[in-house]
Amino acid sequence: MKGLKDKVVIITGAASGIGKATALRFAQEGANIVVADFADGAATVAEVQANGVRAIYVQVNVTDPDSVKGMVDKTIEAFGKVDVLINNAGITKDAMMKKMTKESWDAVINVNLTGVFNCTSAVLPQMLEQKSGVVLTTSSVVGIYGNLGQTNYAATKWGVIGMTKSWAKEMAKNGLRFNCVAPGFIATEMVKKIPEQVLQEKILIKVPAGRLGEPEEIAAAFAFLASDDAKFINGTVLSVDGACTL
Repeated sequence: MKGLKDKVVIITGAASGIGKATALRFAQEGANIVVADFADGAATVAEVQANGVRAIYVQVNVTDPDSVKGMVDKTIEAFGKVDVLINNAGITKDAMMKKMTKESWDAVINVNLTGVFNCTSAVLPQMLEQKSGVVLTTSSVVGIYGNLGQTNYAATKWGVIGMTKSWAKEMAKNGLRFNCVAPGFIATEMVKKIPEQVLQEKILIKVPAGRLGEPEEIAAAFAFLASDDAKFINGTVLSVDGACTL
């Protein structure tokens, strides 16, 4: 990918899953990585550094503006800039609407929606000053089409699309780009724990491609959107879903 070498990339939720795959993909492209997660990211840092780039782990609670500011401050201290932010941290607390609690609603909103706002707000001053920057956010096909038992999750994943499009309109003139990736059913550790019969009868039947996506395929989408190959793409949503939404 053009233009990713020596870029400084913050990835939230990078200790595992899609975030970890994304950190490794950007490292392969020559970028320096901030592994940001509430969970321990030391193992991810070691794998990233094996690609010959620099990497640090920063523990962050994306729901806490002070914690997020600390993440950005540590990035600037270590690398002197922020070129790319990937808002990937997210949680689920699924329940049918008639059983969804206020606590479950608030928890998912706070991480998946307010967390994206907090992290983006924190990197904006640096990006506006340098007149360049890319912010990419993990949405979901659920955010576009809805899903049973995921009122809270779907609301957040639709919400980040709205924020992304608004930011693109506000700041394209400043040299900043904002886009979303909307994964379909991806073979993360959480999905791999689903019983095989349920996987075949409830999930894969919805995917014309006939398989789960791989975290590396989502990482590739992020790498493309962050690269100079995508420098005129702004305010869009790239679905990576094996045609499951057609």
